[in-house]
Amino acid sequence: MTEEEMQKNEVNDKDSSEHKDNKQKDSELKTVTEKSEQSEAKLSDKRPVHAKSKKTEAVVNAKDIPISTKHSAAICRFIKGKKIPNAIGDLEQVARLRKAVPMRGEIPHRKGKMMSGRFPEKAAGEFIVLLKSLSANANYHGIEDPIITGAAANIGARPFGRYGIRRKRTHITLTAKPAGAKR
Repeated sequence: MTEEEMQKNEVNDKDSSEHKDNKQKDSELKTVTEKSEQSEAKLSDKRPVHAKSKKTEAVVNAKDIPISTKHSAAICRFIKGKKIPNAIGDLEQVARLRKAVPMRGEIPHRKGKMMSGRFPEKAAGEFIVLLKSLSANANYHGIEDPIITGAAANIGARPFGRYGIRRKRTHITLTAKPAGAKR
């Protein structure tokens, strides 16, 4: 054989080996895709896919917030029955000492229509955060025009502080439903 024929044979051998490699890669890809399709079929057989169920209400729970339970209960009565943006606006006015929260007990009278009230700034700030979270929760669940239907403040754990002082803690639960829903 001449040198030219030998070079042609080497080139043909290289082409045929590359061709074999390509076929082998293709067959490996096919087996991988077949395996993935089989595993997907097994998963779909085991776990049926359910559509996301819509919730009819949005709820926010907060545990052991370091604010007064008395102030929290007054704010709960103050915001219950309002739309979330209106309640946030009112509480922002409370935090800026522009609007008082009506309270029960021996508390001084305030100007305007209410009998007595105070400006619980720290509690108003915590409630604003919770109301924004409640609004986002209602938006996620597809509740349009949410109204605060439930607001409850309960006494939380009372941990000891320094010098025998008992710290104040409050549990808060806020619930919102659509405007047209039954309360």
